Amino acid sequence: MFRDRREYVSGNLLESELQDSPFEQFSLWYHDAKTAGNPDPNAMSLATCGADLRPSVRIVLLKEIQNQKFIFFTNYESEKGTQLQQNPAAALCFFWPELERQVRVEGRVSKISRDESEEYFHSRPREAQIGAVASRQSSTLKNRAELEKNYADLEKQLHEKTIPLPENWGGYALSPNHFEFWQGRASRLHDRLCYDLIGDTWKIKRLSP
Repeated sequence: MFRDRREYVSGNLLESELQDSPFEQFSLWYHDAKTAGNPDPNAMSLATCGADLRPSVRIVLLKEIQNQKFIFFTNYESEKGTQLQQNPAAALCFFWPELERQVRVEGRVSKISRDESEEYFHSRPREAQIGAVASRQSSTLKNRAELEKNYADLEKQLHEKTIPLPENWGGYALSPNHFEFWQGRASRLHDRLCYDLIGDTWKIKRLSP
């Protein structure tokens, strides 16, 4: 049995300190996480569930928040891409241990435009662009050598050429309808404040820890 535990004593979260907009509150906490020295403050767990109702989760990187949507990129034929095609509902979770904070975000996901995906794709390092083309994400490989050969062949083929955006690669936008901001507190009396989108208005409530 794992018995590791510690008290959370870094701070608190009160209604009087909360921003009216969950996006403003997220922006403040994200800045705090970055300032606190978290090397990957934009790392988030992405939970999806396909038609078989079997949930899966993995870490991906948030690339931006645009028009109140959380943007991330992946291979559309990956496991998560397949599940999102079958069921566009998804959930995100950010954990910033330096501040003893967690943010959960739930909503529906849709693809962004190909022009937007292409702009981001070509802003990535060239090696990462080739890697995205070389990998058939989530498909079975015989061994590591097969992947490295795919990469080397493409690197040679595309030498000094513009790397085309793969048809099966691009961005997703999650439009939130629920946020939960969690602040660790002593004695497991954590603060949990939620925003729920009711019509066009965000309603705030406190949950028992």
